[in-house]
Amino acid sequence: MTIQILSDQLISQIAAGEVVERPASVVKELLENALDAGASNIHILVNSGGRKLISVSDDGSGIAAHEVELAFTRHATSKLQSIDDLMRIMTLGFRGEALSSIAAVSQVQVITRARGEDVGTQMKIDGGCVKQHQPVGAPVGTVIRVENLFFNTPARLKFLKSENTEKKQITTLVTRYAMAYPTVRFVLEQDGREVFRSNGKGQLADVLIKILGLNNFRQMIDVFAEDRALEGRPAVRVSGFCSLPEFHRADRTNITLFVNGRWIQDTKLTYAVIQAYRGMLNEGRFPVAVLLIDIAPEEVDVNVHPTKAEVRFRDPQAVFSVVQRGVREALVKTTIPSQDFNSQTHFVFPQHSSDFSSTLIDNTPLPYVTDTQDQGLEDLSHIPEGLGAPQKPRTLPPLRLVGQIGATYIIAEGPAGMYLIDQHAAHQRILYEQYMADYLNQTISQQEFSGTQMFEVPVKQLKQLENRLGTLETLGFKLSLFGTTTFRIEAVPALISQLNPIDLMPHILNVLDQANVEDRIIQLVCEFAAVKSGQVLNQDAMQSIIRQLERCQSPQIAPDGKPTLIHMSGEQLAREFNKR
Repeated sequence: MTIQILSDQLISQIAAGEVVERPASVVKELLENALDAGASNIHILVNSGGRKLISVSDDGSGIAAHEVELAFTRHATSKLQSIDDLMRIMTLGFRGEALSSIAAVSQVQVITRARGEDVGTQMKIDGGCVKQHQPVGAPVGTVIRVENLFFNTPARLKFLKSENTEKKQITTLVTRYAMAYPTVRFVLEQDGREVFRSNGKGQLADVLIKILGLNNFRQMIDVFAEDRALEGRPAVRVSGFCSLPEFHRADRTNITLFVNGRWIQDTKLTYAVIQAYRGMLNEGRFPVAVLLIDIAPEEVDVNVHPTKAEVRFRDPQAVFSVVQRGVREALVKTTIPSQDFNSQTHFVFPQHSSDFSSTLIDNTPLPYVTDTQDQGLEDLSHIPEGLGAPQKPRTLPPLRLVGQIGATYIIAEGPAGMYLIDQHAAHQRILYEQYMADYLNQTISQQEFSGTQMFEVPVKQLKQLENRLGTLETLGFKLSLFGTTTFRIEAVPALISQLNPIDLMPHILNVLDQANVEDRIIQLVCEFAAVKSGQVLNQDAMQSIIRQLERCQSPQIAPDGKPTLIHMSGEQLAREFNKR
């Protein structure tokens, strides 16, 4: 077979394969053009999952009459003049490939009118060939209709998914742009039915309420973090929303990231969000998050992938750090609204038969404590202010102590049934949130040792410990080398000052080579300091655990992901006793 130069039409169809993968790809390119044109209102109309019709109308700046045909020519763009422009690009599109690629594999009609022009322009293109080009009356803006997608490349049609799948792809795409551009009003119609509408009033919260529903949005909290530009490091700002730990999903697809208004897929930044929830979610569960990252355009390369869904940061660690810190701080700072629970009219407690007398449990209702000072249990650390002033309603209500069973579980009653609380796991959660907050705020209290506390370090772990001495000091541990493989403990976190730290050190040595070593050490310290299973607690001690657990950010999950409590509603109890 002889070598031949491909025809322009075939070249366009091949190039279209990189840009136009499916109907949602067409919607994406047309939406980005509308946004780059400064549109305030965008209307998307789709039939048959985009196979038969995709129409995008906008009130943007429009296309000048003499540039309409040029706009559908390959590599024609108004976004770039030189390579320097590419390094600081702020528009969504810039390659000049989208319109020509779409036109090469469909039948397109465009009606547009630029600001300052009295008459609009209509042009029809069939498989890349211009069939009609004429003036027409039209408002300022652009309407592009794409019909019979892939009509001239039937092999491409075979690779499309079902109509419902393509519809879902388009809906997901439009809602992403609505999140990134809350000042723009988006309307999406599919097969004559409106499936999404944003109000364009500029509030991301309004968009998320439409997407998630009001009840789910109430489980979202604000995220904001900022790093100013320093020598060698870029300025980075992160804003948006993330879910409370109680609101989670089975996969990570609900973590949505934008960079300078562009939706991106970035496994490292997604991991940063997930790591911020470490100790708050069970394994296999993932948060919901919508985060908008703003960074100078020269600090990010968007010209990495044909779909521009992947980007490359000049300093990825700086961005990773701000994202993780922003989410983590939002979670730590979220607190419970103050309420008056002194009145017993808030709850209905079961009436106990006068024929039954318990010598083990005092069934007299106890007052609900709202003071910041807890009673009893001196070894329970007080949850600091800042964790105690929540912004969102929580899933754990105030509880009434009933008693203890097996010296391991605390029995409590709430407005919706019975709670069995694992005293060790619950105390771990309380201590973990306090310790983590102190670590993030750099306010960990240390207790120095006046005596001698020595421990031996295995040779294979010696280098790891030496490399982590600085990390340990930020967590409240002060160690010094005292011989070849012997270390002296000079200070420990005040949290464990009454315990023997020698018993803890082997466990710490075993996690020094792990990722997120700070979090792992915090977990170990809290497990070490927490009250133990099998430990009999007096009434004041149990009440103190309950009161502090109520104020925790994630009261239902221990730092290691295990549950802290089991809840049985009144209905569940009734079913167990065959009363329903």
